[in-house]
Amino acid sequence: MTNRTTRLATTVALTAAVLAFPGATRRSGADAQAAPGQPPAAAQPAASAPASGAQEPGRGRGGPRGAAPLDIADRTGFEQIFDGTSMKGWDGDPAFWRAENGMLVGQTTDANALKENTFVIWRGGEPADFELKLEYRMSATNSGIQFRSTHLPPGTTPGARGPQTIAGKWVLKGYQADIDYDNQYTGMIYEERGRGFLMQRGQAVYIGPDARPKMIGDLERTADELKGLIKPGDWNHVHLIARGNTLINIVNGHVTAILVDDDVKGRSLKGLLGFQIHVGPPMKIEFRNVFLKSL
Repeated sequence: MTNRTTRLATTVALTAAVLAFPGATRRSGADAQAAPGQPPAAAQPAASAPASGAQEPGRGRGGPRGAAPLDIADRTGFEQIFDGTSMKGWDGDPAFWRAENGMLVGQTTDANALKENTFVIWRGGEPADFELKLEYRMSATNSGIQFRSTHLPPGTTPGARGPQTIAGKWVLKGYQADIDYDNQYTGMIYEERGRGFLMQRGQAVYIGPDARPKMIGDLERTADELKGLIKPGDWNHVHLIARGNTLINIVNGHVTAILVDDDVKGRSLKGLLGFQIHVGPPMKIEFRNVFLKSL
């Protein structure tokens, strides 16, 4: 097989495998989900119809082969958690966050700079198993989508990655679907104020009880190929799936990261959702069409 075909087969197999990994939440019957990253049906060989009364060898009844393509526009069962008009349900520093023209906007300037990463936090609950869909656009530097996270009050010293005492009121610790303007990190899964870099874009990773991330495979496309699908300065679509110990990050319809986390001491199975503004040069990050589905 070609490298592309091999990676494609690996992505499909890994996605199915990790959702069946010990400890992962599983669905069956009508609730079963097609594996993210499966190529469009049009790109697969068409199934030939069996002769009248005959069955397709090894498959029982005839019909299309494989799963349907992932529909990033499908919001069946999702609830809109940002109404586009106000900050209702969201908690962030009003000096940096606002609702504007249907978007949730975070912005810093030279005159209004950050000394510490700050977040806007969704106060509607602490999702455990869920799917999150949204669009983002950014102008510079770094941001992120926090999930299964913990609020760190001022004065807290997390202990991980240096003894930095929390100064601000809106700081989160936990999993992050990373976003940056240069797309060096976009698509991977990071842990803010915790274990740090858990993986790189384009990888499937397993973290065992020893807390050491280990690659278990490459995805359909390489890190550079996936980078080419992310649009700097334009709108991008993110679809996060969290089921038990399995986390999947999908950007613009392509699986960019699969993480199976069996580090019982380090992982989190539920927590807060939020968005980040990062310290550094002036930046603007915009989010819209934010939809959540509990699993």
